[in-house]
Amino acid sequence: MANTLLMPKATAVWLVDNTALTFEQIAEFCKLHPLEVSAIADGDAAQGIKGMDPVMTGQLTRDEIARGEANPDHQLKLSEPKVRVPETKRKGPRYTPLSKRQDRPNAILWLVRNHPELKDAQISRLVGTTKSTIEQIRNRTHWNSANLVPMDPVTLGLCSQIDLDLEVQRAERYAPPAAPAGDTLLPASETEGLPVEGERGEAPEEKELDADAVFAKLSSLKSSDEDKEE
Repeated sequence: MANTLLMPKATAVWLVDNTALTFEQIAEFCKLHPLEVSAIADGDAAQGIKGMDPVMTGQLTRDEIARGEANPDHQLKLSEPKVRVPETKRKGPRYTPLSKRQDRPNAILWLVRNHPELKDAQISRLVGTTKSTIEQIRNRTHWNSANLVPMDPVTLGLCSQIDLDLEVQRAERYAPPAAPAGDTLLPASETEGLPVEGERGEAPEEKELDADAVFAKLSSLKSSDEDKEE
């Protein structure tokens, strides 16, 4: 956790104007050179900088100032902050403990299968590996490919669920739109010229029945039946 003095020059200006501390004490506390503190006192440096009270910010106590004024050899001590501010982590590959490094290939295989949209750089950030290893696992050329089992990196403790979700969302944001699956409606430009059902062609007109021909045929059938009976 970081515990550093806020605005050193502004604090030095306030201490020069409001205390009887020596230049060396102020310089040591504010991490400045004694000559720079002397220039602040003479008005040659830090012009236009408004002094900041370290007592108000909780970084120095009145008792600590009094001890410093009473003893020129006393070094002022920075008060413990009431709120801890975490130090900013430098950007770089994620560090993986030795005990979990053997699980990285399984985690990489899980990511490749379940989130193919992730880029190699994203997988490398999540589990702390190299692009060559990812490529070998993806192409099944890794020396231990036959024994690899897909395992969730969150369950293995290689990354947090929040980090994984952020990387997946980032990958989906820049991924190309998926091709439509299954049957889809044709555009209007392709269906304008198609005939509507029932209008493909007029049904052929039924021929008119000839009554005389029908009765003549019936009479011939009846006479043939009578001949057979005789």
